[in-house]
Amino acid sequence: MPRILVVTVVHDPEDSRIRHRQIPALLADGWQVTYAAPFRAYHRPEPLLPGLRTIDLPRAVGRDRTRANRIARALIKAEAGEHDLVLVHDPELVAAASGLRLRNLVWDVHEDPAAALVAKDWLPGRAKGVIGGAWRATERLTERRHRLLLAEYDYQSRFARPHPVVPNTVRVPADVPEPGLDRVVYLGTVTMARGAAEIARVAEIVATSTDGGCRLEVMGGARDAESSRLLSAAAEAGHLVWHGFVPSDVALAKLPGALAGLSLLHNLPNYRHSRPTKIVEYMAHGVPCITTPLPVAVELVESAGAGIVVPFDDPEAAAAAILALRAEPDQARAYGAAGHAAARAAYDWNTAGPAFTATLRGFLPR
Repeated sequence: MPRILVVTVVHDPEDSRIRHRQIPALLADGWQVTYAAPFRAYHRPEPLLPGLRTIDLPRAVGRDRTRANRIARALIKAEAGEHDLVLVHDPELVAAASGLRLRNLVWDVHEDPAAALVAKDWLPGRAKGVIGGAWRATERLTERRHRLLLAEYDYQSRFARPHPVVPNTVRVPADVPEPGLDRVVYLGTVTMARGAAEIARVAEIVATSTDGGCRLEVMGGARDAESSRLLSAAAEAGHLVWHGFVPSDVALAKLPGALAGLSLLHNLPNYRHSRPTKIVEYMAHGVPCITTPLPVAVELVESAGAGIVVPFDDPEAAAAAILALRAEPDQARAYGAAGHAAARAAYDWNTAGPAFTATLRGFLPR
């Protein structure tokens, strides 16, 4: 029975990719899993599942990252020899584990760390270019020493060697209801870069235009003070319902029957080559998508015929798209059905999960 240590100090322990896709797939495939994550820092309960052992770690956030990385390094050093593989989900853990000479470390590449620096307000502007260049060099060195999994096919261009891709797919239900008229949904963490200001304004326009007959439901916590202020004010005004953090399985159950799902990401480097998981989740549940024109998002939505693309930083256009769908339910049904069909064909974790565990079995020491 293979044993794997799964580690993050950055991601929410309830992260959909880690907690609700990869770990269940590993357990179903007969692995013994140790999951080390910042449970208490995120106020998340440690899951109790057969075959799963949990360890609490500090959270690395903002400039306060040294302690978390140091403790994670000590944990990896102590536990690596007791596990067949060590699967890390944060780029900084790759750096933290340097010098340990691990032959069983696997880095799951969720994002483009160098490109993501643009959105990190806590990092001084001059440092972003220096750190970004250094990180690119670190990536090239890392792939010579460790195994990699990529969350996006486009990430391959950053590396000299080919690496297996485990895309962010979802479990697609066989049947879904048609879109309704009274709810719009947003699923995921909220930040200014992910459209917090636009979400609040869209909610105001839609609620006002429909006399409260259609409201936005936001399922996700705010990661910065301004986003929290905007959502709180919109909720207090009655323009939207802000549920805060909602466990993945509960949040996904709220998607079916929504009129539309929003993805209003800004035009930032880290988003340009990533497939927004929330769009795939909307499609999987038959919800028409409204997205900003990031290249991968546009390809995903337009190739499937699953929704509407609106300009960046234009909440009025996004609200108009919602109101148009409400006025044309046949079009909303067509978008929902097409998205669901495309998700079943190409983005179903029921197929990708076994491929993921098979890939990790191929990494096991011989």
